[in-house]
Amino acid sequence: MSQATNAPSPSPMQTILAFDTATSVTACALLHSGAVVGECEAEAKSLLVAADSLVRAAGLQPSDIDGVVVGVGPGSFTSIRIGLAVARGLALGLDVPVAGAPTFAAFAGGRAVIDARRGEVFTEDGVSLPGDLIVEGEVLVGDGAIRYRAVFEAAGAVVPPDDDPSHRPSAALLVGAAGHFGAAADVLPAYFREPDAKPSAG
Repeated sequence: MSQATNAPSPSPMQTILAFDTATSVTACALLHSGAVVGECEAEAKSLLVAADSLVRAAGLQPSDIDGVVVGVGPGSFTSIRIGLAVARGLALGLDVPVAGAPTFAAFAGGRAVIDARRGEVFTEDGVSLPGDLIVEGEVLVGDGAIRYRAVFEAAGAVVPPDDDPSHRPSAALLVGAAGHFGAAADVLPAYFREPDAKPSAG
């Protein structure tokens, strides 16, 4: 389970469901009156079940949700699409607005480094090879930091132990970085690069 974060929400909405499916860890959180009332991790395919459990454990109903915040990436193409699809489904079913937030915002305690596969990582600067990053003196967190620990530590970075909570995304943190609440269709993914597989011409 992710470490709960009681960061206040800048949104006037009473109840907000936030989640991120972009990385290797799917995170989900429920905020009510600006406080985190529930937070958990789940598989992306079980996100709706996890969200429903959080809502009911807080003594609320899905109809009490006033808005949705979704992590838009970067990360896995498929996982990002799952998150956006869930957000759009909730927006339609509950008639609530949606806001997007960068997945990097779900990490605290250091500079987020997300595993991009293909021997690369995502940071707020874009996609790059681990060895090309200037990281001396920085604390790095995230699954990319763990995977390329040896490279980063050799370059002078500090990477917390693999089981440190700072490596796990906290969906509650997304709320403070969320953009404008509006139509779900207006929330766009942050892919950072072209997908591995592209539709064939014609």
